Amino acid sequence: MSLLSAGHRSESEWFKSSYSGSNNNDCVEVAMSPRAVRVRDSKNVPGPVIGVSAPAWDRFLEYATER
Repeated sequence: MSLLSAGHRSESEWFKSSYSGSNNNDCVEVAMSPRAVRVRDSKNVPGPVIGVSAPAWDRFLEYATER
C-alpha cells in the first residue's frame, strides 16, 4: 500500500462505491490504472490517496464480500 502524490489523481476516471450512503456524504471513490487501484474519500478529494496493486485489491474485495 502507498500514498500517491497529487500528480497521479487525474490519470483515470474516479467512481463512487455502490455501497456509498444514499445522501452522497459517505462515499469512497476508486480509480483504476494499469499500475494501481487508487482509493480516496470523496469528501476530501485533495486529501490522501491510497494506492494498492490490482492483485491486492482483488484480495481485499474477496475478503470484504465474504463478510
